[in-house]
Amino acid sequence: MNQEIISEILSKYEDEQSSLIAILQDLQEHFGYLPKEILINISKEINIPLSRVLSVATFFAAFSLKPKGKHPIHVCMGTACHVRGAQPILEAFERKLGIKSGENTEDMNFSLETVRCIGCCGLAPVVMVGEDVYGKISQAKVPGILKKYKK
Repeated sequence: MNQEIISEILSKYEDEQSSLIAILQDLQEHFGYLPKEILINISKEINIPLSRVLSVATFFAAFSLKPKGKHPIHVCMGTACHVRGAQPILEAFERKLGIKSGENTEDMNFSLETVRCIGCCGLAPVVMVGEDVYGKISQAKVPGILKKYKK
């Protein structure tokens, strides 16, 4: 099954070597992360050294080599958010979820990460859950946000 997906993704790109980033983006969109065995396969399929594939996959923050939760939570720690209390908000998510930044809940429903800027400085502090943006967040709002995404 994975080979069919890889073949389908590779067929979209004529000059496969120059399309490595686009290929990795498509793979991550499909799998939710970049599994090691898939990266090895891509390396062989498009004749790029595995070290180069891994270098690209680890250089860009948008790529992940480990699975993410169904609902990825990104707490902005950019300057505006930090000044307006992002750290206590992050800690509230950590307490409620029972995980630290960079981890997933056991049921893989949530993953928690910090980001440097979401681009909504006027709404600081800001949190994203998947594609949903929440501005002017306080610690008190954390349980309500999580409740929307609980199984």
